[in-house]
Amino acid sequence: MRRTMSLWAMLVLFVALRATPGDAHEATLQVDPWVRSLVSAGLAASSAKREALGGGLAHYTWRVRVGQGRYDAVTVHRVVRESYPWVPARTRRAVFMVHGDLWGFVPAFLTHTRVTTTPESRSLAAFLASEDVDVWGLDLRWVNVPQAETDFAFMADWTLGTHVQDVGTGLALADGVRRLSGNGGKDRMFLLGWSRGATIGYAYLDAESQRPRGQRRVDGFVPVDMVLRFAPDAVDQRQWACDRYVALQTARDEGRTEGGLLGPAPGMPVRELGRLADEAPNDPSSMPVKLAGGAPPTNRQAAIIAAGDTGALLDPLKPLTPGYHLAGSVTDIAGRPTRTAFTPEPTLFDYFQQAAPYQSLNEVVETEAQLCGLDVPYDDHLKDVKVPVLYVGAAGGVGSYGEYSTRLLGSTDVTRLIVRSRPEAQRALDVGHADLFLARDARVRVWRPILQWMEAR
Repeated sequence: MRRTMSLWAMLVLFVALRATPGDAHEATLQVDPWVRSLVSAGLAASSAKREALGGGLAHYTWRVRVGQGRYDAVTVHRVVRESYPWVPARTRRAVFMVHGDLWGFVPAFLTHTRVTTTPESRSLAAFLASEDVDVWGLDLRWVNVPQAETDFAFMADWTLGTHVQDVGTGLALADGVRRLSGNGGKDRMFLLGWSRGATIGYAYLDAESQRPRGQRRVDGFVPVDMVLRFAPDAVDQRQWACDRYVALQTARDEGRTEGGLLGPAPGMPVRELGRLADEAPNDPSSMPVKLAGGAPPTNRQAAIIAAGDTGALLDPLKPLTPGYHLAGSVTDIAGRPTRTAFTPEPTLFDYFQQAAPYQSLNEVVETEAQLCGLDVPYDDHLKDVKVPVLYVGAAGGVGSYGEYSTRLLGSTDVTRLIVRSRPEAQRALDVGHADLFLARDARVRVWRPILQWMEAR
């Protein structure tokens, strides 16, 4: 009887997903006991697509309206092993992933489907799904803003709180779909946030902690390489954040609603760095840096410098942490990166080209305010957050600076993993912020420990 009901639920889901939005609404009304949770999550106003990934895995996407504005929509992703096409296999654990700046869900977590130089097995989402974890996530609203857009007034009200609400919508959708297909209930759902996605994750858990236990959806949290607030002794880093906050707040006061730490349209220069490194690697770069002896870098060298000395792109502002960088490197006698140490160069250059053009400025301003120690409305109830926590840091990214943030929670089950290859004094050359997902050995050093932590809970 249970199998018959599950098959019926999947049939209803299949019909609803394949129909037009209006038809989907009619279908859900006819079987309200099964799909009421999907309607409340906005599924009736979305469409679904399926992409076969090989190895029995599939990638599903839903476009979900979350407001009335033209770009008030998110894309919800699911990567899962299938029993048959359109019929996901049952799993015991699930994870919902939230990306950070520049790269949406696919380039961040399902890299090999867009970055052709990445082997098929080298993506965190695909790895976890192949180990029978039901992987979910979303693209924040700004990911799908087209490059041709020039008027960003619609971003004026997009904040960290907006993204928290969207994560809640995505989690509700995931919970509804999983219950319809026979999962859910007592199954474990983890929340993983990378970079600013971890900031959003902390804020989501802060809000969820105030709901009755039966209405909470997250059973464990994996913040990846991010600081929420600096420890009391990190005086310099807190001041750097205050300086960044002042600069960004000034831009916002002048009417800007779009941009990030790299300025307006932060993804555009990153894309161009990757394209030129890929297509004209030996041509001279226009990037305002010099190599040993005062020589200008080539396009290839410029992309490696951007990845290995990321803080230089913010000058005169300081980066998040000392020596912060995206990808570890090997340097010349002057200390300039000359080649990557952990991530293959072709992969890095392709990855750069996957950056989203734009970002909403408010979330960046609010994050810097929080890092500066100012009052924000997203961390008032952290002591009420008591789910198990695994902090994963890159020794050359945020690294150990992110450990203090986990101590602000009420959680007693806290594990901390700092991925390093060098002593702390050499953090400028160590594993970088993006190496956690792109490095040749990321599966062994990062992804498998995350999987093992989930399986132990």
